[in-house]
Amino acid sequence: MKMIYCAIVAATMIITPCSTMAEGDAVAGEAAFNSKGCVGCHGIGGRSQMPANPALNGKGAEYIKTALVAYKNGTKQNATMNAMAALLSDTDVDNVAAYLGTQK
Repeated sequence: MKMIYCAIVAATMIITPCSTMAEGDAVAGEAAFNSKGCVGCHGIGGRSQMPANPALNGKGAEYIKTALVAYKNGTKQNATMNAMAALLSDTDVDNVAAYLGTQK
């Protein structure tokens, strides 16, 4: 009986997605963050030194992804961010979120 229980727990852990895991590639995300212009306002590693632009380091991948998707689809309004997010593919969004999720 104990073995069956352990097998069920192990199987559940394997097939249940972890919501805190980033879906993207952090290395590709760093490249996109730098090449798509994000670094210009938000600083290296998302560590903005400009009061008008929020620091993104330490925010977590899910927060970043949610914000980028909202800017991209227009549910969150900021002229600059709506335009910048529109340039990102869905893969870019995942990757940038994964990258910024690693920055402390």
